[in-house]
Amino acid sequence: MKKDLMGKSDPYVKVKLTEEKLPSKKTSVKRSNLNPEWNEEFKLVVKDPESQALELTVFDWEQVGKHDKMGMNVIPLKDMIPDETKSVTLNLLKSMDSNDPVNEKFRGQLTVELTYNPFKEGDADLDTCDESGTIEKAPDGTPEGGGLLVVIVHEAQDVEGKHHTNPYARIVFMGEERKTKHIKKNRDPHWEEEFQFVCEEPPTNDKMQIEVMSRPPSIGIHSKENLGYVVINLADVISNKRINEKYHLIDSKNGRIQLELQWRTS
Repeated sequence: MKKDLMGKSDPYVKVKLTEEKLPSKKTSVKRSNLNPEWNEEFKLVVKDPESQALELTVFDWEQVGKHDKMGMNVIPLKDMIPDETKSVTLNLLKSMDSNDPVNEKFRGQLTVELTYNPFKEGDADLDTCDESGTIEKAPDGTPEGGGLLVVIVHEAQDVEGKHHTNPYARIVFMGEERKTKHIKKNRDPHWEEEFQFVCEEPPTNDKMQIEVMSRPPSIGIHSKENLGYVVINLADVISNKRINEKYHLIDSKNGRIQLELQWRTS
């Protein structure tokens, strides 16, 4: 649907399982686009395929104020055949009340591809395997009952400063601060840097803030600038063992950052 004054929208999708307290996963925002293509993949841990459903909600991103909900739909998991990929095109609805007359208005469609992979005997402890193989174990000496939180800052795109763009990423967690190297005059920096935090216990209720900053040139009157930031709830990382996602930078026009977080236990 057209939501902006210019007859466009800035859509993104939130993905979550019903009956799940974890925060939703989100796609990137496609700016000024009524026919967005994402091709982004998310992994969610299913607890009860008989009762749970996948809930998909499309929002129109706003620079200021609340993001507008454009439509939603759900896919019951009990209809899924294990280990079989299914492509579904859903009509977006205003609400999931089948008697609601507002649902007769066409709000667009969303195409998703799903595969339900039940855990095999022996991997139900969620030592996740995926694109990069198994999650490594935490090194010896990691506190028992705790673990190692690993943050890999991959790259950012479309970051922009008012006076300069010499970006570096700054991680703030539990009073600690870590920084990547800065990259001169670059709006699409690739860092590929890894940082590790030893935790006495799983940081399930904690958040991590990651900021993209710009360092001023050595000769110049302007000070450092904030190019945007994200706040990550770590409950998702602890339960899934690993997430690798692109986040839209808050307070940035188009900036995005790709972060990978792993929770390693001994």
